[in-house]
Amino acid sequence: MKYSGNRPAETAGGDSAHQSDQDALFAAHEAGYAKQLKPRHVQMIAMGGAIGTGLFLGAGGRLQSAGPALALVYLVCGVFAFLIMRALGELVMHRPTSGSFVSYAREFMGERASFVAGWMYYLVWATTGIVDITAVAIYMKYWSAFSDVPQWVFALGALAIVSLMNMIGVKVFGEMEFWFSIVKVGTLGIFLLVGTFFLASGHPVAGHAPGLHLIAEGGGLFPHGLLPAVLIVQGVVFAYASIELVGVAAGETADARKVLPKAINSVMWRIGLFYVGSVVLLTMLLPWTAYSAHESPFVTFFSKLGVPYVGTVMNVVVLTAALSSLNSGLYSTGRVLRSLAMGGSAPRFVARMNSRGVPYGGILITVAINAIGVPLNYIVPAQAFEIVLNVASLGIITTWAFIVICQIQLRRAICRGEVNEVPFRMPGAPVTSWLTLAFLFGVLVLMAFDYPGGTYTIAMIPLVAIALASGWYLAKRGSAAASVGERQISGVPRDRVQGP
Repeated sequence: MKYSGNRPAETAGGDSAHQSDQDALFAAHEAGYAKQLKPRHVQMIAMGGAIGTGLFLGAGGRLQSAGPALALVYLVCGVFAFLIMRALGELVMHRPTSGSFVSYAREFMGERASFVAGWMYYLVWATTGIVDITAVAIYMKYWSAFSDVPQWVFALGALAIVSLMNMIGVKVFGEMEFWFSIVKVGTLGIFLLVGTFFLASGHPVAGHAPGLHLIAEGGGLFPHGLLPAVLIVQGVVFAYASIELVGVAAGETADARKVLPKAINSVMWRIGLFYVGSVVLLTMLLPWTAYSAHESPFVTFFSKLGVPYVGTVMNVVVLTAALSSLNSGLYSTGRVLRSLAMGGSAPRFVARMNSRGVPYGGILITVAINAIGVPLNYIVPAQAFEIVLNVASLGIITTWAFIVICQIQLRRAICRGEVNEVPFRMPGAPVTSWLTLAFLFGVLVLMAFDYPGGTYTIAMIPLVAIALASGWYLAKRGSAAASVGERQISGVPRDRVQGP
């Protein structure tokens, strides 16, 4: 059966009417977006999503907590991250949309599920933005000239700059992300080459002869035991937080069904090379105890080489990574909030777009939330990063779970003959789908044992559930009121009105 992106013509009755409504809603959602992202943009967006602040900044603290076992944790989490991307890829092949899994949740699970999926994803990027501006402030502290400048000043400056950048059209966004990713990938490539040279030549680094003996002498693979390595899984999950960005970018990509599979399939080897390979090299070049939670491990390594300005150059690179993540967060939340508004699950203001196809309403809301990070850096600068990291992890787990559940629902719809088969399928499904969901549930359990941050985060779940339930009630109440007004004015039934 040839794929067409719609349900087969033989599907009749209520299913056909439902699909017509879905097609109309998807068409309304995509109206106004410019298909200006090129294959090279999408490739580097996917790569940049797999290489973020979690590696450049988070790896130092994770090495302190778990030692060389961090490489194994990155590998395990990376495998499941790849499976989640494949699940998302299957959904994209069914129907590319800037609403991504929010739109898929609406199609396969209903508006209520779409509401939860969208706002939990918004929680991810709203809190991640706070993490990113915190990271920028920490990186700026690397230079002694800025040691007396309050951390919140840098946080505010980063937010202001990236907010202005995000109001530009999607083509410019894609170009910026392309070069941001080039910087990140190029830097890691240089580190891998330099690190491999030192390892192969045996040349000492800061008085330490490189090799496996550094791991053995430091207590082995699990110097603190197995439990600390297991507990950092929820922190490592955050490192892969933006891999789902390619699903959002699909709606503004020319020929997305051709471009996305290639971008997604390349993620696995990137994870293996850049995450696992980098951590293994770091622990074989210097004792894992040499790395700090307050400094990028790559900055630490190059600084130990004694080459002038290398540490400064690396610090500029990690600044780029943090700004790239912040930029991506504003981009994705603007599109997701617009998708929510199209279904009546968000204020109509966030559906507004400017003449360049940028959903500025949603972006401005996100900027306002990210601004919370400024006083947070002022009040609790030392704890700001870890506090919001745990909150973001909760949203990430929920988001990825929705992606996998939507993929399961898509596969079931295909088996029932309600939608056509797609050529790009999640490998091993449905077994791998359920394994991934079990893994995500396991991460939640582990978070509960990570006292105090993770424990408090899990304790917040009932509050988040109450907030979502209240938000759903208010959204539907507002939608009902709008429906009455529309019928009084135009006589057109609400179920035939598309868009906000």
